[in-house]
Amino acid sequence: MGVTLYHYPISAPSRGALLAAKVVGVDVDVQIVDLFKKEQLKAEFIKINPQHTVPTLVDGDVVIWDSHAIAAYLASTYAKDKSLYPSDPKERAVIDQRLYFDCGTLHPRIRTICFPVLFRGEDQIYDEHKTPLEEALGFLDVFLEGNDFVAGNKLTIADCSLVATISGIAAVGWNISPYANVSAWVSRCSLAIPGYAEANQEGAEAFGKAVRSKLAPGQL
Repeated sequence: MGVTLYHYPISAPSRGALLAAKVVGVDVDVQIVDLFKKEQLKAEFIKINPQHTVPTLVDGDVVIWDSHAIAAYLASTYAKDKSLYPSDPKERAVIDQRLYFDCGTLHPRIRTICFPVLFRGEDQIYDEHKTPLEEALGFLDVFLEGNDFVAGNKLTIADCSLVATISGIAAVGWNISPYANVSAWVSRCSLAIPGYAEANQEGAEAFGKAVRSKLAPGQL
């Protein structure tokens, strides 16, 4: 049996998991779960993942959801390049911190801005939500100071998660150019990660288009 990834391309976490599979070098059978059509609520998918979220990974009798856990599992299980998620506890702790920054700080601040637009009929971005996102972008810019990648000078699974998140908000039209380290790093990741355009950028652009289509003029 192969590895199956239940995936929706507009989802940044889902794209992050797919990017992790790309850098690890494991072939995954991608099964699309359309969130807009509420396919995640079908009984057959809830049976696999009762939390009905994407991405969800099935590898034999192993079922994992949360993109960061999926990335760590794939790297630990299949990666020949151990620098993607090293066993050394100090090196791994830095990567874990960056992963937790993505799921605990950066992505939630983007979700606060974009999800009301996508799913609740809002057509504007509120000023009180802009400042926290700018702060998070500033943190990421500091992480990258003097580093090629988010956890040092080697690509890791943390880059996969974070670049999926950042590319989505950039596609919405958010100006990341003031964060020079972030801008350069996104370009670096696009070259370093195999299949980046298909696995990530196409979905990021679709996410950006979906959000922009619902925004009132002049919001960005």
